[in-house]
Amino acid sequence: MKKAIIIGATSGIGRGLAKILVNNNYKVGITGRRTELLNELKAEHPNSYCTQNLDITNTTIIVEKLEKLLTELGGLDLLIISSGTGDLNEKLDFEIENRTIETNVIGFTCVANWAFNYFENQKSGHLVAISSVGGLRGSSIAPAYNSTKAYQINYLEGLRQKASKLKTKISITDVRPGFVDTNMAKGEGQFWVSTVEKATQQIFDAIKNKKKIVYVTKRWRLIAIILKRIPMQIYDRM
Repeated sequence: MKKAIIIGATSGIGRGLAKILVNNNYKVGITGRRTELLNELKAEHPNSYCTQNLDITNTTIIVEKLEKLLTELGGLDLLIISSGTGDLNEKLDFEIENRTIETNVIGFTCVANWAFNYFENQKSGHLVAISSVGGLRGSSIAPAYNSTKAYQINYLEGLRQKASKLKTKISITDVRPGFVDTNMAKGEGQFWVSTVEKATQQIFDAIKNKKKIVYVTKRWRLIAIILKRIPMQIYDRM
């Protein structure tokens, strides 16, 4: 039986992935801030889940919590970072920007760092993180969100390069969703909105195939290509 940890499993993509993994013979350590939602999920398959209350912004205890899950699971093959935050912030409220950075940069890095070091010592493992199509360009209405997702994309690329140089069996998967029907989907004019079920199934398929980069749903690859090619002079006026 394979062992996995999901950071941010109380709702949305993280919760959906937890269910898929358990249905595919994984034992899963699930984390999140809302203990009642973790316990609700565990009640569905008591022998398949281990739980730890964890706020990813509290970096002083992240390693301790992960080590406890690791011990309870009896090993680790896969770690998924699905915890993140992002708010529209046209007025540039610093509190919103700071909270986004603490979650999507500081907390994310703490978990990714721990996971990679563990997998390096083990000489194998799979790190998966949910970044965003938004990380490809800046945003006037959510500057910190898009820029922190760009950080995640580049950090994962760096870890992938490091794993390649180490010549170990460490896989790094960068999942870049477009709009998915979760609380993270904010703002007007949303299109190609995926259900959680469809998004998580595509993510699980990418995990099985150890894809390096996956757009969810797949059609968002087209948007990514267009975004990258829009000249700055035009993009600045959008």
